[in-house]
Amino acid sequence: MSPVTDVQVFPVLTPTLLPATHTNSYALGDREVLLVEPATPYPDEQRAWLGWAEGLRAEGRTLKGIFVTHHHPDHLGGATVLAAALGVPVFAHPFTAEKLNVPEICRLHDGDVVTLEGPTPKRWDVLFTPGHAPGHLCLHDEQAGVLVVGDMVASVGTILIAPGDGDMISYLDQLRRLSALQARWALPAHGDAIEQPSQLFERYVAHRLMRERIVLDAVATAGPGGISFELVLPRAYGDVPAAVLPIAALSLRAHMDKLVVEGKVREARGLLFAEAS
Repeated sequence: MSPVTDVQVFPVLTPTLLPATHTNSYALGDREVLLVEPATPYPDEQRAWLGWAEGLRAEGRTLKGIFVTHHHPDHLGGATVLAAALGVPVFAHPFTAEKLNVPEICRLHDGDVVTLEGPTPKRWDVLFTPGHAPGHLCLHDEQAGVLVVGDMVASVGTILIAPGDGDMISYLDQLRRLSALQARWALPAHGDAIEQPSQLFERYVAHRLMRERIVLDAVATAGPGGISFELVLPRAYGDVPAAVLPIAALSLRAHMDKLVVEGKVREARGLLFAEAS
C-alpha cells in the first residue's frame, strides 16, 4: 500500500536497469480511478496486473484510463494488451503516443488537468518534464501535495540520462521545477514513496553538478592538447564499479553534450578542449 490516501501501488517485474527489478503501477482515485504505468511486457505479470485492475472494478470503481509517464519499455511494455483487455483509453504525451498501438489515446500537454470524480474529486495537473525522455510527464495533486514522478527520480538505483533520448539541461531544469512545488510525497516508478521529495530533487541536481565540475577540471587541466572522452570517464566516475562504467559513459556523454551547448567545452577530432583554449 502507498502511504498516500486514495493511492494504491502495484509493483510488477519489468526489464528495467539494475538494481531496480520492478516498476510501480499506481491506482489514483477512490471512485474514478486512473491507472499509472502499464509497465510489464511479461504475460504472467500482465495477468496479475489485470487481476489488480479488475479487483478495483469489483469494488465499484470506474477505470478512467491508463496513464503512461514516458515511452521506455519498462513503463509501457504492457500498454497494448492491458488497454485492450480493460477497454480503456491511454493517456500520454504526443511523443509517447506515437510509440503506442492502442485503440484510444488521450494526448496530454503541460498544463492539462485530469479530474477524477469521487466523494472528494481529485485534480491532477499534468506537468511536461522532459530530460530523462522527450515525452516524460508527471502528475501533481497540489491540494494533497503529491507528485507522480515516473523516472525523474527513484528511491532505488539511479536515473540514466542517455544521449539522444535524454537531455541533461532539460532534466536539471525540470528537477528544479519539481523541487519548487514543495510536495509532501513523490511516487516514483522504482522504489518506495519519497517523503518531502524536494530534498531529493535538489540532491540529484547537486550530484549532477558535482560530476560536471570534475569533467570541467579534467578538460581544463589537460591543456591545449585536449583530452579524450575515454580518459575523462575514469576521472568523472572513478567511484563506481567497473561493471557500471558502460552506463556511466552514457551519463558522461549527456554531460558533455550539455557543456558543449553551454559553451564551456569544445569537442574536435575526438578530443575535448576547454572553450578558452
